[in-house]
Amino acid sequence: MAKAARGEMTFLEHFEELRKCIYRAFLGEVVAFAVATYFLTDIMKFLVAPYFRYLPQGQQRLAYTEITEVFFLYMKVAFVASLFVAAPWIFYQLWLFISPGLKPKEKRYAFPFIVATSLFFMTGMAFCYYMVLPYTFKFFFDFNQGFENIVTVSNFWDFEMKFLLGIGLTFETPILILFLTRLGLVSPGFLARKFKWAVLISFIISAIITPSGDPVNQTIVAVPIIILYAIGVLISWIFRKRVEPGTESQA
Repeated sequence: MAKAARGEMTFLEHFEELRKCIYRAFLGEVVAFAVATYFLTDIMKFLVAPYFRYLPQGQQRLAYTEITEVFFLYMKVAFVASLFVAAPWIFYQLWLFISPGLKPKEKRYAFPFIVATSLFFMTGMAFCYYMVLPYTFKFFFDFNQGFENIVTVSNFWDFEMKFLLGIGLTFETPILILFLTRLGLVSPGFLARKFKWAVLISFIISAIITPSGDPVNQTIVAVPIIILYAIGVLISWIFRKRVEPGTESQA
């Protein structure tokens, strides 16, 4: 009775609630997968657009070496697209599971945190799709001149997904800084003092992402990373751990 009065749950009750959340998240994923398969042709056209952008009209095709390769590629595309569509619902189920254990102040920040995480990731993927991938493909097409272009659907998928996910995660830098700040591992002052190193690392990352050696393209990639770091410094200052009054003398 005391546990019920305090709103506490037993281990089995927690497990049952987790099972329900996973089941609802799975159903949402199944529905999203069905929707994704219906629009699969349009999704594929969208994904290959950066690759075909700088290819001559007669070469705008992808190859396959195994009879099932295209089928499994389409299933992978549908699965990733369905995860993207169902992400808000899945995050909501996660929120339903963890929210009973959060303090009122923590609950207030949970929804903005989920929105910000999703927004930064989607912005990173959009930046990669519209700004990075077309010029990356163009560089390799120019470099590979004199050779026949036979790229399989699997090669294309692996290459593009690494870029999209990699840059999408890079755009989570402010969220990572927020976590490190709340854990006490970094401070706004420390991050500000390391800004010049952040600039250097940003250009190193951009040089890896854009191997063309073109300083204009490298700057296009590096500048957003630097801005994200600056946003992270600001977030670190806003959410820094503050010393409670009267605790300074308790050390």
